Amino acid sequence: MTNDKDDVIKVIRPFGPSIARIKMPDMLVDNLNNYIDEIITDKNKSKVLDHGHKLAGNVSQELKLENDFVTSSGFHKFLGSSVTKWIKLSENKDIKEFKLIRSWVVRQFQNEYNPVHWHGGHISGVGYLKVPSTYGKGFQEKEKGHNNGQIDLIHGSRQFLSASDFLITPEVGYFYLFPHYLMHTVYPFNSTNEERRSVSFNAYIDEKIFNVFAN
Repeated sequence: MTNDKDDVIKVIRPFGPSIARIKMPDMLVDNLNNYIDEIITDKNKSKVLDHGHKLAGNVSQELKLENDFVTSSGFHKFLGSSVTKWIKLSENKDIKEFKLIRSWVVRQFQNEYNPVHWHGGHISGVGYLKVPSTYGKGFQEKEKGHNNGQIDLIHGSRQFLSASDFLITPEVGYFYLFPHYLMHTVYPFNSTNEERRSVSFNAYIDEKIFNVFAN
C-alpha cells in the first residue's frame, strides 16, 4: 500500500484480486456533476442517454456518458492514468492499451438498490459524485449497525484468514478500480430524497497482461 496522500493511488488486497483507491480531481467531479445536471433538465436527452435497460440497477436513472464529453472533461485521461498506475503497482507491468468500452452515471435514491452483479471488459470501477447527508437508520442498528448506501465487493467464500467481502462507504471524489469479474452490490438507504450519484466504466487493457493463462 502506498502512503496516505489523496493524490497517490493506493492498492488494497482485502482478498484475492487487488483493488485501487484514488482521489478524483475536484474539477473533474464538478465537470461530471454539471454535465449530469444539464442532462437531467433536458427530458429528450435524458431519454436518449438512458442506459438502464443494459445495466443491473433497480434505480431511478442510469445515464450513459457521451464519448465527446468523456474525452473533453478529462475523465478518459483520469481513468487511463489510474489504471496504468494500478496495474504497475499490482503486477509490475506496463499496459500499452486502455480502450474504454463505456461509462455511465447511476442516480440512486431512497429504497433503490443495485443487486449482485459483475461487469464486462477487463477493468471496471466506480467513483462518487454525490452522497446523501445521511443514509438513515437500520432496523437493528444498535445491535448490528447497518450497510445502508454502501457498496459491497464480493469474492470467493469466507474461510479462516480469508475475507469474502469488502464494504466501502462512498465519499465524494473517491474512485475505486477492480477487475471486471469482481461481484458487487449496492445496498438501499432510507433517509431522505437526497441523491447518491456514482460514475462507473468498463474497459479493455492489453490482452497479454489480462489473460494470465495465455502463456
